Amino acid sequence: MARSRAGSRSGGPQPAAVPVRSLASVTVPRVWQGIGYRPLPDAALARPLFDFAAVPWPTADLAFAWGAATAGDGGERLVGAVVAERSGPAIMLHGPVVVFETEPLEVASQLVAAVLDHATAAGVVTLFARPLSLDRVWVRFGFIPLPESALPPGLAGRPGAGLYAWRGGSALWTLRQTARD
Repeated sequence: MARSRAGSRSGGPQPAAVPVRSLASVTVPRVWQGIGYRPLPDAALARPLFDFAAVPWPTADLAFAWGAATAGDGGERLVGAVVAERSGPAIMLHGPVVVFETEPLEVASQLVAAVLDHATAAGVVTLFARPLSLDRVWVRFGFIPLPESALPPGLAGRPGAGLYAWRGGSALWTLRQTARD
């Protein structure tokens, strides 16, 4: 006969929830390998990168954008960007787009890490992204492939093929949870 117990299997205390960092603390500019990562004051600054890489620019209002920049002779040069479109507790990422010849996948990864921190602090539950040949980046951060039908109505109909989603870096969630968001 099986018994039901409250608490953990060992009967000990439950692990404490990880506190969510503040939006102010996660939007502080970062530097990695001489490249600066920071929120862009205007998402339109990323548009030339998207045009150059032939990645569709979103038509909806954007919630936020992050850029990667290098120092040059004439000042900063934007070499990567990702923009986010929000619909309730979900975000659709557009990008990252990187036009930097040295370790572009790592630059993309740093942008995704910054966006995950930003989105989590802003109360986002689920992030969606198009593959854009960045499967290694998405899997590295715990994104899982999903069908298009998993998109909430406010984010459906965006250009692109394929879909990845992130919810706390865990594949332990169901499509029913996504449909309710």
